[in-house]
Formats: sequence, structure tokens, C-alpha cells
Amino acid sequence: MMQHHTVQEPTGVRDGASRLRLHRLEGYDSHERVVRVEDTRSGLRAIIAVHSTALGPAGGGCRLWTYRSQGEAIADVLNLSRGMTYKNALADVGFGGGKAVILGPVPKTRREDVFRSFGRAVNMLGGKYITAEDVGVAVSDMEQVSRETKFVCGLKEKNGIGGDPSLFTARGVLQGMKAAMKVRYQAGSLKGARVAVQGLGSVGAKLCDLLAAEGARLVVADIDEERAARLQARHGASRASLETILLEDVEVVAPCALGGAITGMVAKNMRAKVIAGAANNQLASREVEDILRRRHIAYAPDYVINAGGIIMVAAEYRGQFDPTYVRHEIDRIYQRTEEIVSTALRRDVSTVAVANEMVEQRLARR
Repeated sequence: MMQHHTVQEPTGVRDGASRLRLHRLEGYDSHERVVRVEDTRSGLRAIIAVHSTALGPAGGGCRLWTYRSQGEAIADVLNLSRGMTYKNALADVGFGGGKAVILGPVPKTRREDVFRSFGRAVNMLGGKYITAEDVGVAVSDMEQVSRETKFVCGLKEKNGIGGDPSLFTARGVLQGMKAAMKVRYQAGSLKGARVAVQGLGSVGAKLCDLLAAEGARLVVADIDEERAARLQARHGASRASLETILLEDVEVVAPCALGGAITGMVAKNMRAKVIAGAANNQLASREVEDILRRRHIAYAPDYVINAGGIIMVAAEYRGQFDPTYVRHEIDRIYQRTEEIVSTALRRDVSTVAVANEMVEQRLARR
């Protein structure tokens, strides 16, 4: 993970057509490349991290977020890019792992310029990094990126494949949740199961729709009260506060907001015996893994079950607009999750340890 860094200006690369500059950040031993991107004309400030290209170009979305500092942004992108290596390896999509973050806020009047500038930065990496949508970024933003580079996904839609990947991500999470429920509760379906969903953005809301169709009983919470109220009305869900949603009396909690939601306190006090959500980096620390193991709480690792979006994106990038193929690959998340959770319970180790072991074996074969 993050060791230390120094900014070495001589390694910067400048796009002659603008004031765009890429500065290589040194000292991240577990990453192949980390660059800081600046464009004084558009106002773009971004970090792009390439964790691994062992299995292919580094695929991973671009997140727009307002960070408290550049250091916080770097820490986030390093965690996310490493997670993408693991996610892409397990999903077998032919991508390595990478991620980008744009430091907000970005005024609406500058948004088009910022994303076109970001597209030029991606292009300057020569295909080492393939970008797509993530938190705070829309298909329309990626369309601006595509005006400057071909190394972008989440654009074209054909036969229901392409564009916004959030529904595909939600479908994968649903498969992982079903598998974890089968192992932990010997439940053949989610009908009647109580599921607490934290975060009702693009993926969280779609996951709720899918869960309601399965007959699950929902408890929901979101920072946007109006959004939570709409979801409550649509599905007859119960409401909880952001402070209590993960401690509700339910079978499953689904963190679908930002990372670090499962803290030590939450792990010690939660009543659910399954954690299966869409958020990246859900566990706040390594200590949490051990607490969950001791309490026999089945954590479906986020990078295993939230891979539906990248499965679709990879198919789009290859021009494989085949919904049957994409659905089949997403359905495999069920079997993968079942194997990981079952193995962890049998060996009395964390599910993260089992999943990581599988990834490392795949990387070692390359």
C-alpha cells in the first residue's frame, strides 16, 4: 500500500496542445505507476494509479470527489486501484487494475473542459489505463473523455450492453448476496429476508429494486433524505438513520456508499450474519476481518461481488455486445462467492484471506 512519495518534476510529461502536465509520483512500491495530473487551463486536478498490468491493461473507473487533501485522494486511489486488480483477476475479464480520481469540486461551467482534459491525460498513458464511470461521474462525462482518447468504456449501448454499468454491478451484488445467504443461513432464496441497504445511489437504488423483486424486506438509509423517502415509498421499505442502518435487526447488510463502513465497532455489534454490498473497501481495517471471522459473519468480499459492472465494461471494450454472455459471466459471481464463503468457514479463516489467495494464485500463473 502507500509507503511514501515525492513529486519529481523532471518526470513530468506535458501535452504540447495545452497546459496539461502529468507528474510521476515515486515511492509506491506496490503500484506500477502513479501520476498526478494538472491542467491550469481547465482546472483539472487528478490522480491516476496503475496497480498492475499483469493480466492486461489496467481497467478501473474514474471517481469525482471532493477530498480534504491531495494526500487523502492519493490514499483513496491507491486502495481502489489495488482493489481493481483483485476484482478483475477474479472476474477473469482480461484487465489489470487501475483507478483515477478527479479532485472536486468541479463547477458545472468547467465540467466539459475538465473531462476532455482528463481524456487527454488518459491518452498520454498510451493504453496502460482504461477508464470508465465511477462515483460522481456520468455517461455524458465519459463521452467528453472519448473525444480525446479511445481508452474509455461506458459509452456505447447495444443489445442492452454498454453505457451506465450500475445495473450490472447491482446484479452481481445480488448473486453474491444469494450465495452468502445459502452458505450462512442455508436459504434457497431471499424471499422474506430482511436486508439493510446503506447508500441509495445508482447501484444501491438498483439493488433495492432487484431485492424487492426477489421478495426481500428492505431497510434503507441515505445521506439524501428525499432519495430515501422515494425508495421507501416505491418498495414499502423501512427507514433507518445512517448511524444505525448497519446495526439493524436484519439477516443481511449491504454497504453501498463509500468505503470503510464496517468498522470494529460495527463488526462487534451488528446483528446481521451476512455482509454483501456494492461499496469498495468496505472493511475499515484488517482487525475487522478477524472480528467477522470470530463471530461467523459471512462477508462477501466487495471486489468479488461488485464485479458485474467491470464484466459489462470489459465486454463493451472488446465489442462483445452479447447479453447472454455478460449475464452468464455475472452469474458466475454466485459460484465464486459460494466457494469463498464455504472455504472460509471450513478453514476458520477470513473470506478476504481466501479471496486474496485465489487472486495471488492467478497472478502467479502469469
